[in-house]
Amino acid sequence: MKWAVTGSSGLIGSALVRRLEEEGQGVVRLQRGVHWDPPRRWVAPEALAGVDVVVNLAGAGIADHRWNPRYKELVRSSRVDGTAALAGALAVLGPGADGRARTLLAVSAVGYYGSDAGDRFLTEDSPAGTDFLARLCTEWEAAAGPARAAGQRVVHPRLGLVLTAAGGVLGRMLGPFRLGLGARLGPGRQYLSWITRKDAVSALVHLAADDRLEGPVNVTAPEPATNAELTAALGRALRRPAVMAAPAGVLRLALGREMAEETLLASQRALPTRLQGAGFAFRHPDLAGALRAALSDR
Repeated sequence: MKWAVTGSSGLIGSALVRRLEEEGQGVVRLQRGVHWDPPRRWVAPEALAGVDVVVNLAGAGIADHRWNPRYKELVRSSRVDGTAALAGALAVLGPGADGRARTLLAVSAVGYYGSDAGDRFLTEDSPAGTDFLARLCTEWEAAAGPARAAGQRVVHPRLGLVLTAAGGVLGRMLGPFRLGLGARLGPGRQYLSWITRKDAVSALVHLAADDRLEGPVNVTAPEPATNAELTAALGRALRRPAVMAAPAGVLRLALGREMAEETLLASQRALPTRLQGAGFAFRHPDLAGALRAALSDR
């Protein structure tokens, strides 16, 4: 297959491109300002020529900046406009050379379910939440509508917390934890839906190949963990104490109430119901094994 990938230098995109190239698959790295322009919702037609699968991983970092109206709009527009640009281009392009629909992996997130899901199990049929990130995910997924309406296959991989020492949330946690400053966040009862980077990449490859799958698919490991469980497991993996606690009030003060509630204090217990139903086998289904793998993933 031939792939076109946005966000190819990011945490997941770089690993995905590396795997595809190692397998000898064709890869086009869609570069902003060269091949596409999300604010203008434009994609160069030649960039998608002969492409079978388009993966949209581009978007401003959710936690890269304290939230304010301007940054929240950047987070929203970078995802919605980019997805709309790709969906529009695929709608015009039509089916591939073999007459089959092309595939758009329009990545989303488990934030779709809202930050206050508590300990409820969440499947792809669970309703959307109502907070900022939930509304963002709803709009993000809806932006792929033109491709779907034109007969292309659209899949929304709803990613959970991606575990890798190469960066992201786990990468930021490692410094304090190695100093013995690992801390539970708030009550610690909030659920985290996680997945290793290797499994996340494998899931995207699986979703691209399995024509039976369309719409939302939770890309998370089958055993969500509470923040307290993750804190304890990471402490054990690093052989460091992790008995401290960061009060919720301190986190709200440091990040702002909305950002803290929807990121560090959010609870989402998502299950990969459709992914497992399609026969996907996780390499790292349990948290202890996943952390060992993630710590060596650099």
